Amino acid sequence: MAKNRYVGEYPVIGIRPIIDGRRGPMKLRESLEGQVMAMAEAAKKLFEENVRYSNGEPVKVVMADTSIGRVPESAACAAKFKKEGVDITLSVTPCWCYGSETMDMDPMTIKGVWGFNGTERPGAVYLASVLATHAQKGLPAFGIYGHEVQDRDDVTKIPDDVKEKLLRFARAAVAVATMRGKSYLQIGSVTMGIGGSIMDQNFMEEYLGLRVESVDEVEILRRMEEGIYNKEEYKKALTWTKAHCKEGRDDNPDFVEFLGEKRAIKFTPEQKQKQWEFTIKMYCIIKDLIQGNPNLPDGFEEEKVGHNAIAAGFQGQRQWTDHWPNCDYPEAVLNSSFDFTGPKEPMTFATENDILNGLGMLFMRLLTNRAQIFADVRTYWSPEATKRVTGYELEGKARENGGIIHLLNSGAACLDACGECTDSKGNHVMKEWYNVTKADIKKMTDATVWCEAGFDNFRGGGFSSHFVTRAEMPATMIRLNLVKGLGPVLQIAEGWTVNLPDEVTDKLMERTNPTWPCTWFTPRCDGVVGSAFENAYSVMNNWGANHGAISYGHVGADLITLCSMLRIPVCMHNVPQEEIFRPAAWNAFGMDKEGQDFRACAAYGPMYKNIR
Repeated sequence: MAKNRYVGEYPVIGIRPIIDGRRGPMKLRESLEGQVMAMAEAAKKLFEENVRYSNGEPVKVVMADTSIGRVPESAACAAKFKKEGVDITLSVTPCWCYGSETMDMDPMTIKGVWGFNGTERPGAVYLASVLATHAQKGLPAFGIYGHEVQDRDDVTKIPDDVKEKLLRFARAAVAVATMRGKSYLQIGSVTMGIGGSIMDQNFMEEYLGLRVESVDEVEILRRMEEGIYNKEEYKKALTWTKAHCKEGRDDNPDFVEFLGEKRAIKFTPEQKQKQWEFTIKMYCIIKDLIQGNPNLPDGFEEEKVGHNAIAAGFQGQRQWTDHWPNCDYPEAVLNSSFDFTGPKEPMTFATENDILNGLGMLFMRLLTNRAQIFADVRTYWSPEATKRVTGYELEGKARENGGIIHLLNSGAACLDACGECTDSKGNHVMKEWYNVTKADIKKMTDATVWCEAGFDNFRGGGFSSHFVTRAEMPATMIRLNLVKGLGPVLQIAEGWTVNLPDEVTDKLMERTNPTWPCTWFTPRCDGVVGSAFENAYSVMNNWGANHGAISYGHVGADLITLCSMLRIPVCMHNVPQEEIFRPAAWNAFGMDKEGQDFRACAAYGPMYKNIR
């Protein structure tokens, strides 16, 4: 676990035990108290044992002081939850209750309702009633109801299907609520005309609850020249980097003809050493800009506070990189689950200041607590083209799904993506950052070399990480896009990384840039003619931008739930229909699941639109 690096507290989940308010001679309410509170305690335990904040701590869960049967108890619960900082509520009941009197009426909380499937008391009737009331009042809520009837004494035995929905709701809600009030820090501005790096402050504020902070790239130079960084941290980072970051190939020619003269291109060892020192100072300074640093020199109290950023990006190209060393080392290490201090919470950082791709990385980092990959969705290789160029026939999932997509970009791919770490069963994984060990760090750094930046792209030099993902791992690739007249939409492609033979990877890499991190990916496809998931080619052909954010694991269902909370429709996905979990009110917007999503998101609008 790590210290909370953000200003403010993490979001809290509040459990609301709902009960039939009738008392009288039959003591109806009294007879249900034990059952209701046991159900609430079971939900609390499930969350505390399975959901974590981004710093690794178990989620904080509080309960109402009493069961809630009438309005005064609802009000007392709301008052307590306000003091406790509750952003997420789960109402639970095994019985009939008075819906409009007991429901959560706070328009800013994320709401779920779990109705116990038992025959003794109509928990399902209450669930249907209160969800209808939520819809009628414009307060979307997630409905949770088990498939199988349980005995009344089984309230603490949560069925697997109910657990799945409860945890999906909690993971997504904690991720959404964690973003609120934090910042996106853009260092620089638009990169090479890339649309994703054009900041839309209204979108950031209204949909995500994020504020936007902007600093010019020259701030990094100012801090270098004025010594506004911690010298001891810099020395430790430099020493660690020399010990763990091996230099790779340098493909730059010695000279080129330019304006009738020979111009030296290849940097000398002394120049490369200066580039290392420069980029490591960049790393320390960018880290300070993001989260602040109380250990900066005295007299720089303003700089000590940072920008409370939960995500950030760096413009780089071209004004910076045409003259100064690139930001590839800071980008890669910030996004990784470790640095010179050891294991650390990854810091979401977008190369080329592609804000929209950085946000995709942020969504998945908060859902999984794992490092994320930033990459170009660069090239589709069909089985036929792969065989023509390399003589190799694609096998397994790559063949089944009609080819592979090359994920390749200098910069912000986390080193975890090399896939060298394994779990207790020997499976290759990208671990939650708090489970990363010193041995894991050695595996990842041993698998990575740092190549001198190509002069064609980066005239100022610098070092780009290079590794190959040599493992088959489940992975999810997403892209957040902004479409004028429509708003934000998300694309999701679940699939797998592909482990090609080294000689095949080498041949394909030599056709592009062999000094950058390389991941081969194949999406899970359906083979349906005309579908966006007919094959790997159709996935790439339908992709909405040049970049993708990639996470370990199949997390598409969690993303769909998260997006519904943010009112962001999902325009393309290959998540099984039975795993889709959105607020119950979405069912009123038609019978087709994706059409429902678009219509409901348009009707409800951004969550934070009216509170700025």
